[in-house]
Amino acid sequence: MLNPTLNTKAEKPQEITENAKKLFQVVYNEENEKSDDDDDTPRLKVSELISKVAFYYEKIRNSVDYKEEHLLRKNAVLRILKRQIVIEGSIQEIKSVEISKHLLVELIRAAYLQNNVIPEAKIGEVAEIIDRYVKLRQYSLAHLARKDSDLKTEIVRFILGIAASEVEESLGRKRIDNVVINEMYETLLSRVKLPEDSPYLSDKEIQIYTGIHRNYLKFDNDMMGLILFRYYNGNWKSFDDKDIEKVGANILELRQAILDQINHPLVGHLNRVISRYSVYFGVLKEVIEDNPVAIYNNFKNDPKAFPRDIKKICNKKYNAARSKLWRAAQRSIIYIFLTKSIFAVALEVPATQFLGEPLNMYALTVNVAFPAALLFIMVLFTSLPSESNTQKIIEGINTLVFVDSQKKEPITLRPSGKRSAAMNSIFGLLYIVTFLVSVGFIVWILDKIGFNFVSITIFLFFLLFVSFFAIRIRKNAHEMIIIQSKENLFSFLADFFYIPIVAAGKWLSEKFSRINVFVFALDFIIEAPFKIFVEIAEEWTKYVKERRDQIV
Repeated sequence: MLNPTLNTKAEKPQEITENAKKLFQVVYNEENEKSDDDDDTPRLKVSELISKVAFYYEKIRNSVDYKEEHLLRKNAVLRILKRQIVIEGSIQEIKSVEISKHLLVELIRAAYLQNNVIPEAKIGEVAEIIDRYVKLRQYSLAHLARKDSDLKTEIVRFILGIAASEVEESLGRKRIDNVVINEMYETLLSRVKLPEDSPYLSDKEIQIYTGIHRNYLKFDNDMMGLILFRYYNGNWKSFDDKDIEKVGANILELRQAILDQINHPLVGHLNRVISRYSVYFGVLKEVIEDNPVAIYNNFKNDPKAFPRDIKKICNKKYNAARSKLWRAAQRSIIYIFLTKSIFAVALEVPATQFLGEPLNMYALTVNVAFPAALLFIMVLFTSLPSESNTQKIIEGINTLVFVDSQKKEPITLRPSGKRSAAMNSIFGLLYIVTFLVSVGFIVWILDKIGFNFVSITIFLFFLLFVSFFAIRIRKNAHEMIIIQSKENLFSFLADFFYIPIVAAGKWLSEKFSRINVFVFALDFIIEAPFKIFVEIAEEWTKYVKERRDQIV
């Protein structure tokens, strides 16, 4: 009897695409590139003991202001720039070199950058970036002198967001990621087609480029703003004062053009395509990084090894997504507890007494425990991608790597059918009715089990808030899913009644994030004196060390 695993006929090796060869070459070169670090190069170094204090402060700060993990460093840069330019800069001369040094040192203390690794020359590089945006801020405010203060605040926030993104970019990104972005861009540019009569043909290239950064690198609006800022100001790095002044004079038009691109009608259509290719390229990159030489040789010697390698990386990424999901859930629970639960309990007790109603300890306990319980349940029932999803990823990667598997048919983006104003009004009314029915049913149940008006209001607040957070953190776990789930009656009804609640939760989250008392206290009351204390403590440790060296 023949061994079923024995190949009776050797498989012909497939021809590899040029783009795939580039990826292999870049990964191989990076792995074999010797470090040219010179031990004599002066580097930024801080006290490890004092850094621990700053590190734990940053942990506390991030606990009361929930942000995605990959955005923490950029947001820290933005916060430091805002404090040193807007707050402290208003009472003293803004010196870009000093700001740059303070910024890098604070990032090292908070463990966003490695200690004794960043060369001191980086101070000058970052200072140049900061200096351009400080001038842009000054010129912009000068041209907005007669505008209202709210608009000026928005423009300053817009400029500092782009500045923080450029500083964050200068702190390093893997070269392989830049290559992946370029290869993905070339691939999608050739495969994605728009109808000839589309009004968005001129925006196709920039929308694909920004869409790749949004989906592959998970850029937020500040970071997208930097890409578009450069798109409209080609040689920004070499701009002199006159050029920067021209940009400042047109800052309102520039900001609107950037916002129009960020909220472009093509975004939704392109995201569905680009998110899929982000998975393909992300898995392919990790497969190649695992062992570029062996993977490349196996194309000829063992063609069946490649799908096995892809499957191994997919399973690894599925498990990593599960771990990331639980970390995000834990951070969300801590955030909600610190910023919402304590506040709600502090409000529920006096409000109940004010209305002359007895305090319901059962309702109070439910309102405290409910957010964590709901998040836990939703995360617990979040499933990992299926085997068929992995197979689809393998097929998608094959179209990138092998010439014979490349797709011949273009991906044509068709515009969604336009609804009439009457139909939109009817659907909008139905949406509101759905929300009211869902909330009304919940209120009826809570009333039956003895909740009073205050307890019901707080419960609904948490339901809306946590529902949005749960969807938000589950989204990361679903990034690897490229097969759309089949709709059934249960999923249809769930979406029909639950999506309006999530939408309300999103609105509520955006409104309350602006009035986060804990963040205000940390940023405007505690952080500045805390940083001064850390600076003094750092200098004191240096002084003690110098005295010790003199004695010895």
